Amino acid sequence: MNVDPEHDTESLVEAISHRGASDAADLLEKESGDEVVRVLQELNPLVAQRVLGEMEEGSRAAALASASPDQAKRWMSNREHPEDSVGWLMETSPAVFRPDATVRETIEAIRHLAKIAFITYGYVTSDEGKLLGLIVMRDLILAAPEALLSEVMLGDPFSLDPELELTDAMKLVVNRHYPVYPVCDREGKLLGEVRGQNLFEARAIEISAQAGQMVGVEEGERLSTPILRSLRSRHSWLQLNLLTCFVAAAVVGAFQDTLDRIVVLAAFIPVLSGQSGNTGSQALAVALRGMTLGDLAVGGERRLVIKEGILGLMNGILTGLSAGLGMGFYAQMNGSPDALTLGAVVWLAMVASCVVSGLSGAFIPLVLRKCGADPATASGIFLTTATDVISIGAFLGLATLLVP
Repeated sequence: MNVDPEHDTESLVEAISHRGASDAADLLEKESGDEVVRVLQELNPLVAQRVLGEMEEGSRAAALASASPDQAKRWMSNREHPEDSVGWLMETSPAVFRPDATVRETIEAIRHLAKIAFITYGYVTSDEGKLLGLIVMRDLILAAPEALLSEVMLGDPFSLDPELELTDAMKLVVNRHYPVYPVCDREGKLLGEVRGQNLFEARAIEISAQAGQMVGVEEGERLSTPILRSLRSRHSWLQLNLLTCFVAAAVVGAFQDTLDRIVVLAAFIPVLSGQSGNTGSQALAVALRGMTLGDLAVGGERRLVIKEGILGLMNGILTGLSAGLGMGFYAQMNGSPDALTLGAVVWLAMVASCVVSGLSGAFIPLVLRKCGADPATASGIFLTTATDVISIGAFLGLATLLVP
């Protein structure tokens, strides 16, 4: 029975699209080098690079040997640029011409090139390889056959730097909507091109991974990831989270006498912890969104922290009033003679915890970025620790000081 190779390739591409890079590499290592090449060419270039990087050395070498010399060279040269940069998405520019070529010669050349490559634009370069202009097919077809490309091309075209981060690249192209962008080095030499679809698709992949990274879930983990691999990637963060929980428990233990004396306090510990956690999570989400979309420019950190601190104060005052009234009513129902004081304690603790939570939500990702770490990685765990310790500590500490 003959198996259609194209059908196999489509099935593999579909299967890999639902897997992380490690799982995809494991799946492809069972295939022949030719099949691996066909699959990688169908993937987003960023994903293809990550899968190649996760493959065993022998399997990766076999895949590169099966690829065409140009494709293998492109895959290897793209990895010389920083990860998550424009350079990782580059493809070869097949239609490159000199400025003294005629329209007739160029159209004839494109007829042959179109049989082996998808061509959107043509590029005009100097003898040194510097990009001089861009050829739009409509202009080429309508031009006189003997006209030179230097007369037809669009001079000084927009281009991207291969070292540019994807976030910064998206900011530059968001209002241009070109199907393809040439990529040039700092000297203006044409290195390749990037398709707009691949650029935005790659950035969407990065954004989709953030929610999991905030709580220690590996970027490449999917529903199909094997249980043992998921366990290995998650368990260390859960152990860290357990350690931070012990810190919060130690804070509660330090005020055990106060809890024994004022039993109604125990009922409001989850209220303060949950409210401060939500306040911090809101600030964290805004900070990470600003970093991802490039809204948080250099020097804007101070503004972010101040804004989230003020929002925490305002939210703490308003939610603290509701919580304080709730505590006063609850304490009075339980016959406590200090119902009013307990209501004030809850209000003050809510204000303090929301302010600190807002500041922490903005500050934690900034510190991680400053240290060279991924701001999204497990930031939620660190935030939970900060909010629990501060909210519980402020609540029980104020009760110890103010309630006789």
